[in-house]
Amino acid sequence: MTERWVIHLPVTAPDLFRARIFARTAARVLARLSAHVEPGGVTVSAEDQQCVRHWVFCDQRLPAGGRCTLPPDHTAPCSRRALFRR
Repeated sequence: MTERWVIHLPVTAPDLFRARIFARTAARVLARLSAHVEPGGVTVSAEDQQCVRHWVFCDQRLPAGGRCTLPPDHTAPCSRRALFRR
């Protein structure tokens, strides 16, 4: 069995909302560079409460295949495409 290693890359943000945006953007960029990136597993936490994690993506399985790429608290139907607010 091949070992798998997980990279933990601490990056700071001023609040949960911006931390999720940054993590979502970073995950999408890295996923384009490598098939080994699993964006659905991305979480963020407060620096002094790293055991309390907040999901960045919904990551529910979609009927047509793939996973939902919307934020975990979205109210629209699950989708592979991000919804942009104006």
